[in-house]
Amino acid sequence: MEAAITILALFLVAFVALGVYATVKAVGAAKRGVDRTITQARRTVEDTTLRAKSFGQTGVAGELAQLRLALRTSMRATQDALHAGVAEDASLAESVALFRRLSEHGLELDDELKRLEREPDRATVAGLLPKLRERTQRITHSAESLRWAARDRARQFADDDLDALNAQIDIEAGALRHWTVEEPSQASGTGAPAPTPGHGPGTDWPEPAASADPSAGNSSTADQAWSGPAREESPQAITAPDPRLRTTYPWQKSGRPETTN
Repeated sequence: MEAAITILALFLVAFVALGVYATVKAVGAAKRGVDRTITQARRTVEDTTLRAKSFGQTGVAGELAQLRLALRTSMRATQDALHAGVAEDASLAESVALFRRLSEHGLELDDELKRLEREPDRATVAGLLPKLRERTQRITHSAESLRWAARDRARQFADDDLDALNAQIDIEAGALRHWTVEEPSQASGTGAPAPTPGHGPGTDWPEPAASADPSAGNSSTADQAWSGPAREESPQAITAPDPRLRTTYPWQKSGRPETTN
C-alpha cells in the first residue's frame, strides 16, 4: 500500500514538473513573440518618422534623418539577404560573421546620429556632417557589397542549374524525336547502280543468242529466253563405226574385195 502511494506521489510530482516546464516554455515563447512584435512596431514607427523628417525638414535635421534612414535601410536589407542565403548556402557563414562586425559600426553610427538629432548646437552638428556622411557611405557600401555578392552567387547557381536542366531537356527531346531522323542509307541512297531490266534479282535470264536468219530472230529469241541456254551437242565417238551395223541402201554399190599379189 505504501509503495502504491509512493508511486502515485512520484507520478503527481512528475506531472506537476512537466506542467511547470511547459508553462515556462510557453511564456518564454509568448514573451519573445511580444518582444519581436514590439521591436518591429518600434522599428516601423521610427522608420516612418525618419522618412517624414527627411522629406519634411531641411537643414541639419533633415540631413541627419536621411543618413539614418539610408543606414538602417541598407543594413536591414543586407541582413535579410544573408540570413535567407545562409540557410541554402553554408559558404555564406563567413559573410554573416563579417556582417555582424559591420553591424557593430552601423549601430554605433546610428546611435551617434540619433543623439545629434537632439543636439541644440546646429552649427557644431553641421561641421560634423561631412565626416558622418563619409562614415555612412563606407558602411552602406560594405553592406551593399556583401548583399549583392550573395545575390550574384545565388543567381549564378540558379543559372548553372537552369543550363544543366536545359541540356537534359534537349537530350530528352532529341531522344523522343528519334523516329524523324532519316537513315543515311535511305537519305543518300545505297550507291549501287540501278538494275537493268532482265538483270535484277529474280530476273537473271540469259541473253538470247544472235541468229543468222533474220526472219527467225523473233521466234528464236523468245524460245531461248524462256527455255534457257541451248544444250551443247554431245561429242562424237572417235572409234570407227561397225560395218555390220551399217545400214545399206539399194542404190549403194558394194565394195570391191582387196586383191592380193
